[in-house]
Amino acid sequence: MTEETRRRKGATGKKGATDNASNGKDDKKSEHSRPFQGRYNPKLSDKYGSVSHKTLAKFVMLAGVVIFVVFNNYRKETVTSMAKVSEVLDKKRQAQMHCAPSYKAEIQNLDPVCIPNKCGRFIVDDLVSVDESHKMLSLAKKGLSKGGGAGGASILDLHSGALSHGEQFINLYKTHPNLFTVKDFQLYRSVKDKVKQAVAEHFNLDNSRLYLSHPTFFSELTAVPAVTEHDEYWHPHIDKETYPSFHYTSLLYLADYKRDFEGGRFIFFDGHDKVNRSVEPKEARVSAFTSGIENKHFVEPVTGGTRYALTMGFTCDKTKAIADPGSELFS
Repeated sequence: MTEETRRRKGATGKKGATDNASNGKDDKKSEHSRPFQGRYNPKLSDKYGSVSHKTLAKFVMLAGVVIFVVFNNYRKETVTSMAKVSEVLDKKRQAQMHCAPSYKAEIQNLDPVCIPNKCGRFIVDDLVSVDESHKMLSLAKKGLSKGGGAGGASILDLHSGALSHGEQFINLYKTHPNLFTVKDFQLYRSVKDKVKQAVAEHFNLDNSRLYLSHPTFFSELTAVPAVTEHDEYWHPHIDKETYPSFHYTSLLYLADYKRDFEGGRFIFFDGHDKVNRSVEPKEARVSAFTSGIENKHFVEPVTGGTRYALTMGFTCDKTKAIADPGSELFS
């Protein structure tokens, strides 16, 4: 091999090495120049990812649906029905719980025989007849028709004559002194006595030392928006705080949930069980309970139709007792 041939081969080898080195740099440069290819950088496309964007999007959507379904079911499960409108309760449905010390202490100072063995609530469907309920509803409508609140809530108190009228209250006995008959008042007193007796028996009280107390009233609830604070009946509350004279509360329902109105269920907060319990109103159904913190509750907003009920409060404090309406007619 001549000297010239050796020089040519050397030059060719150097050139190849230079070309190879150059190509290596270009490849590295090309690799590093790809956008968003860092380990922690967002990907402009899923070409270099281990999971495609399409697959990831499907997974996120599926997870969202699962979370929604679980959450929605959880919300439904937090309200358990104590009595459905479709049920006819052939026996008393009840729940018991401990009384608040302050509740028992107050009654102890008033009249120890009025202390319940245990606090709680009960629901019955056979105490007041459907016929009596119909007549009570007619009585309520007769009085309520002479007024009507500006918002979705109207009340009629037969004891004081207070009737919702626009944004105020009027005295129905002054505006319509002869509206109600002796039979109307007799019916009212008969139904009240039945409920009072049932409350006394259930909580093991002396009925003669349990008294009707103010306020006791018919309510008419509709979906009309609230105008005054008296229309906002849906706020959670404790009756003993709202009505200080109350020790026992009762409700007589005069209309059916879903048939006569939508919304308007009665909801008990049972924090100790981490669940709420509902009572679906049913014509002639009676619900009664101790008025302390153990029975915190609210009424769902009525969304359609008209809901009618009679609220009666009973007290152990004789000084807070009220006379039956129309009692002067029976003397």
